[in-house]
Amino acid sequence: MGARTPAVAGSFYPRGTGELQIMVETLLGEAKPLGKGELLGVIAPHAGYMYSGSVAASAFAEVATARHGFTRVLLIGPPHYVPVRGIAASSASGFATPLGEITVDVEAVASLVEFGVIGIDDRAHAPEHSLEVELPFLQAVLGRFALIPLLVGDAPPQEIAAVIGAVMNGHTLLVVSTDLSHYLDYSEANSRDLASASAIERLDDSKLGPHDACGFSALNGALRAGRDRSWRITRLDLRNSGDTSGGRGSVVGYGAWAFFTAERRAA
Repeated sequence: MGARTPAVAGSFYPRGTGELQIMVETLLGEAKPLGKGELLGVIAPHAGYMYSGSVAASAFAEVATARHGFTRVLLIGPPHYVPVRGIAASSASGFATPLGEITVDVEAVASLVEFGVIGIDDRAHAPEHSLEVELPFLQAVLGRFALIPLLVGDAPPQEIAAVIGAVMNGHTLLVVSTDLSHYLDYSEANSRDLASASAIERLDDSKLGPHDACGFSALNGALRAGRDRSWRITRLDLRNSGDTSGGRGSVVGYGAWAFFTAERRAA
């Protein structure tokens, strides 16, 4: 199969190459990265850029300041349109955006399929925005890299953590794509998202469900992987669409976090 074509260019983000590049660079330029520690991965939202782009930029600005270069990205997120059993890759050789085509690490995908830990589901990937909207940010901060794009359905945290463990190495960045609460009023959304943030920052994969985060399965798997490996996690941003785009009667929550290696203790 050739490259997957963009499904939401022109709706979630600009279709024009120049316009998209300017928007992403502007959002990244307004973010204030921490740049503390050895970065392993980020959690970022995936709504339209007018809603969540500034929150997502806080995660990807952290990638831009990482001390070592990443040459591969493990990108995991939820399916919104076609149900997925377990974890699903695409058979595409690349994922295209208006900024160019990203090469899929087809050997890594084939190995995961061979070991029976993921399947192939092109129907689920074709219309999906949760992975696609992260790609222009990654192209802006990394340039060329290989991609492992996985949609996570009903897989339990330990299975997702095992895939993360099998793929991660010193040059692979983990990106978890998820929004938080959906369509609550502003006050209730703030309360629920603060509770979700607390669970995330405890690396607690037992608390988050579909009403807390649309990408809760992928997120819980990353939290399990982080807990098993003693990762540190730091909040970068926590807002909702009432903060970023106006109306507060029915909002969607957005958060960004960074995973770092465990702090070294003095002997």
